[in-house]
Amino acid sequence: MIEIIPYEIGGKLYTGVSVQLPKTTLLVISNDKGYIMCGALDVGLLNERLSDRKIIAGRAVGVKTLEELLHAPLESVTHEARKRGVVPGMKGIDALSLFKD
Repeated sequence: MIEIIPYEIGGKLYTGVSVQLPKTTLLVISNDKGYIMCGALDVGLLNERLSDRKIIAGRAVGVKTLEELLHAPLESVTHEARKRGVVPGMKGIDALSLFKD
């Protein structure tokens, strides 16, 4: 099952996507600038092998719903996210508010 939920955070629209997979759920909340995601996100890969893409992203672990993803502390973030003020430990919703122009 796939669920898509719109969110408005700080006056900007975001799209939440939840994908039910065998024994796990893939979670992501994004806008046109970046995204936060569940533990399936490989921040190391984005920072190292895909650094030329300048991906703005953060990872939260142990979350099971989109609401949990919004309020969980980020465990790791990409270099590009750090440039926008996003740091590990920041709540997902606070990080998303920094994913602007």
